[in-house]
Amino acid sequence: MLKPRTRIQERNSKAILEAGLDVFSQHGFRGATLDQIAEVAGLSKPNLLYYFPSKDAVYLALLAQLMQTWLDPLRHINPKGEPVEEILAYVHRKVELARDYPRESRLFANEILQGAPRMLTEIEGPLKTLVEEKSMILRRWMAEGRIAQMPPVHLIFSIWALTQHYADFDVQVRAVLGKTHDPFAEAGEYLDLLFRRLLTPP
Repeated sequence: MLKPRTRIQERNSKAILEAGLDVFSQHGFRGATLDQIAEVAGLSKPNLLYYFPSKDAVYLALLAQLMQTWLDPLRHINPKGEPVEEILAYVHRKVELARDYPRESRLFANEILQGAPRMLTEIEGPLKTLVEEKSMILRRWMAEGRIAQMPPVHLIFSIWALTQHYADFDVQVRAVLGKTHDPFAEAGEYLDLLFRRLLTPP
């Protein structure tokens, strides 16, 4: 039986993951090094290796956390709820994730752009299964005339694209909007309007 971690061990592990998130989101997996992660974490490289035996181990731990964070809002779509409001709540939660977890979003985007070599199994397994499950709910709502007809998987893709854009292209968004704008507040209002119109049956 494994001994529970001490407070110092918990603190150091969290510091390494936080540093890894900074380094990987800036440099990608290939550009990141254990030396960089150790420096940002304020630990020696041997100390880092006590907690994580390789760069891959740090990266995979971050991806595992990310998948949980990313998928939780989709899991919470309630099949017994009011369809338009359930979908809009998901849209707003995704905007909040883009605002609150920009580094995680960039980490995920970098992994996907590289062909998802370290998380393809997760994408083809749990993620695909969850999307199929929620698509069945969307199809039922469409069949009942409660939301407009459209390809349900592509509706989910559209939500991902239109929300995560604000994290992945944050510099561009802020440069175009200007300093006086709150991109995430404006995005929430715009996407609410957009998807409400899209989802309302004719």
